[in-house]
Amino acid sequence: MERQILHVDVNNAFLSWTAVDMLKKGNTIDIREIPSVIGGDESRRSGIVLAKSPKAKIFGISTGETLYQARIKCPKLKVYPMNYNLYKQSSNKLYQLLLQYTDKIERFSIDECFLDMTNYLQGKSLLEIAYEINKRVKQELGFTVNIGVAHNKLLAKMASDFTKPDRVHTLFEEEIETKMWPLPVSELFMLGRKTIPKLYNMRIKTIGQLAKTDKQIIIKKFGKHGLMMWEYANGIDNSEVQYKHEKPKGIGNSTTLPVDVNDISKLEEVLLTLTEQVTYRLRKYNLLANVVNVQLRTKDFEDKSHQRKLLRATSSTKEIYVEAKKLLHEMFIDGIPIRLIGMRVDNLVEKDEIQLSLFNQADNEKQEKIDKVIDDLKQKYGYTSITRAGKLNIEKEIKLKDV
Repeated sequence: MERQILHVDVNNAFLSWTAVDMLKKGNTIDIREIPSVIGGDESRRSGIVLAKSPKAKIFGISTGETLYQARIKCPKLKVYPMNYNLYKQSSNKLYQLLLQYTDKIERFSIDECFLDMTNYLQGKSLLEIAYEINKRVKQELGFTVNIGVAHNKLLAKMASDFTKPDRVHTLFEEEIETKMWPLPVSELFMLGRKTIPKLYNMRIKTIGQLAKTDKQIIIKKFGKHGLMMWEYANGIDNSEVQYKHEKPKGIGNSTTLPVDVNDISKLEEVLLTLTEQVTYRLRKYNLLANVVNVQLRTKDFEDKSHQRKLLRATSSTKEIYVEAKKLLHEMFIDGIPIRLIGMRVDNLVEKDEIQLSLFNQADNEKQEKIDKVIDDLKQKYGYTSITRAGKLNIEKEIKLKDV
């Protein structure tokens, strides 16, 4: 099976995370919009620029130079200290959001993740999911990311480094020649600084030139590293996403409707689709939910949400949908068009930790068997291979899209 890989890279992470935190605390200036940097101890001449805003970049300020040099270039430069605890918290929030899409996540650095989406597309394309994640990070977390979309880690990483910020780029095998080969060889992932002058001496200045050079010549010159360089230049990478399973704290989906909807029966059908997607992931993680929440956004961008604690922890599509539908009816006002609907479950617990009531055990087992059969069919034949009859009409009228 062709692998489906994403690389998510936070744009200007340290400065962006600082900006978001300051805005939440009431600061009226977004430091991403002024000449600013994150730096070390400015009282020491060794203090350096760790991250810079786009406006600081205009003055020629570069990461790694001393704050003393940066102030010469821009006397009004604003300098903010490192806050590793904040960065860690922000990184974890991103990770928790990504866990809603796959549990195969490699935290490559504090601000970069690889996602293996191979068995987690749920009827969508890899590119659609990339755009969803890009949009949700911006709306829910307040910062932006670049996302590389490819069939291996190398190409996904290379793609995410294309034009920034806040972009989604593909780099599939058929795009290597036009998108990657014209780049300077120094742009190739994992090429050390000492290697580049040696390649220049061999008249190899672009990735394409390296890719077309006889492999044995490169191996003879650089050894095992030369083989990796040549393979990378040709887009070859078989490395796996190195992940550790971590359970999500909450699971949710929402969708912005292509047309405003004021028919509650249609909203119920959309809600059913969202509930199916959420409970499918619940069961995949072997988790049960204690709380269900439904969100609505009107055509005038008024947001409202209601939540309810369930009588018992469950992953049953039927049970969670019944409660979600009640919450929808509590909030819906007839005649007011809705442009977004979402639902999520929280207070998740491991299924093995819960002792089910003996009185409901027969019903529970019956419902679990039904859900398991549906999940197995989706896993084997694809997420959209089976659907409830009540959803057929709405899916013809409204093209659902998670965001």
